[in-house]
Amino acid sequence: MALTREFRQTVQARVRRDAAYRRALLTEAVDELLAGELGSGKSLLRDYVNATLGFEALGKELGRSSKSLQRMLGPAGNPTAENLFAILRALQEQEGRQLKVRLKSEAA
Repeated sequence: MALTREFRQTVQARVRRDAAYRRALLTEAVDELLAGELGSGKSLLRDYVNATLGFEALGKELGRSSKSLQRMLGPAGNPTAENLFAILRALQEQEGRQLKVRLKSEAA
């Protein structure tokens, strides 16, 4: 189901005013990627970028065009691991946080 423009604007407004929500959005994006949900993870990353530093600034940070980054995180995008991790590194630096992966043991 495609999100409406109004919903995306609502999310972006909340990201801009609520630091905990902003960090949770980035964390959820990474959780989705780690769970193998590439489409959801890319969509959440795209929302995060749009609501924070924007694709122009991210492109300058990474030495990539903003359009290339938008395509990578778009529905048909297929970013390389190198590009995806570069994006995540830049977003963590911008957020002033470092994400960590913790292993969970599965219930027997």
